[in-house]
Amino acid sequence: MTETPPNTLQYRFDGPEDAPVLVIGPSLGTTWHMWDRQIPGLSQHWRIFRYDLPGHGGAPAHPAAAVSDLADRLLDTLDSVGVHRFAYAGCSVGGAVGADLALRHPHRVASLALVAASPRFGTADEFRQRGVIVRSNGLEPIARTSPERWFTPGFAAAQPAIVEWAVQMVRTTDPGCYIAACEALAAFDIRTELSRIGVPTLVLVGAEDKVTGPAEARTLVAGIPDARLALVPGASHLAPVEQPGAVTDLLLMHFSTGWQDTTGSIPVPPAPGGGTASFVPVVPRGEIAAAVPPEVVPTDRGDRYDSGMKVRREVLGNAHVDAATAGSDDFTDDFQELVTRYAWGEIWTREGLDRRTRSCVTLTAVVSSGHLGSLAQHVRAALRNGLTPAEIKEVLLQTAVYCGIPAASAAFGIAQSVIQEETTPPA
Repeated sequence: MTETPPNTLQYRFDGPEDAPVLVIGPSLGTTWHMWDRQIPGLSQHWRIFRYDLPGHGGAPAHPAAAVSDLADRLLDTLDSVGVHRFAYAGCSVGGAVGADLALRHPHRVASLALVAASPRFGTADEFRQRGVIVRSNGLEPIARTSPERWFTPGFAAAQPAIVEWAVQMVRTTDPGCYIAACEALAAFDIRTELSRIGVPTLVLVGAEDKVTGPAEARTLVAGIPDARLALVPGASHLAPVEQPGAVTDLLLMHFSTGWQDTTGSIPVPPAPGGGTASFVPVVPRGEIAAAVPPEVVPTDRGDRYDSGMKVRREVLGNAHVDAATAGSDDFTDDFQELVTRYAWGEIWTREGLDRRTRSCVTLTAVVSSGHLGSLAQHVRAALRNGLTPAEIKEVLLQTAVYCGIPAASAAFGIAQSVIQEETTPPA
């Protein structure tokens, strides 16, 4: 295989060369092989284009820290092989890529299937915390706990070989690319944009998915004008692996009937026989209209405040910022706005230093000033900004020389406690 340029993705084709193209995207920590059992059925009707995320499945490790970056690389790859219009199915982060394409490049997407997807994947804190765990411990803790996130307990017990295969996919992923993908999911939020997805959309979810479950799926269907919901019984997050027949049937049915041909140039294949998956309930959009995504309240405080609040949350975490602002009242509101607007909106948003370097400077400044009450939050921020425990140790050793042994000793005690808390994998 030739070297993949940084702006493209590792890919493969299956199916007849003259068939319309169906692009299939993987979830975080997996490879294109998660779709292996769908290929025989789908490739009878479409030319299947599968891709690997950066650093997954042996793909070159060119990290992408935004879903839009992954989508742009996918389009560059498709352009390089002459594919201009296509249908798309993606699982988890692969679904996020498909939704991004449908929003930013609607003329390219003929039909869409979002599998185990969400308009917002958990909380930003959860994914940035996962990045801290990987940066400090490698991917083994994530690999070890993947089966409980991906499969139902019964399937995991009955299919140990598949479980081990799934664990190996995670173990062989590049840690830097995994962390970057976590950052991409942390920043992904299209709840207010769902109404702009204008293609026929199937939202498919395992009925027992605890990662992006039926609630998230219903939010997608409530917001996308032309969407249907399919619940797959007996499946968790990786429904294509756990219930391959049901997922294949649903994709066959959807793409055979929901291919939006705006150009007149794409032949729509006939509906395949036997692909009814009648045991899977498909819920019309009208039955779940109550699950409308929450509105975002606009602010008139200006760009500095808005950009400052965004960075403040990314660096310190939503939980810390929510606690600080929830405790604010008429007496402290102006101070909170001052901190957000100037410390975060004026300084932390500047391009002269990256966030890792700013964390180093901040840790040093806090120790030297003796204001150790805020050190714990800035150690957490340093971990989120990409510093390793070893690098934080070096910063504090430097402060011992220039700020004094007593200050550094107190700082080491605080930092040690925070690092142990933040980098210890879940049991």
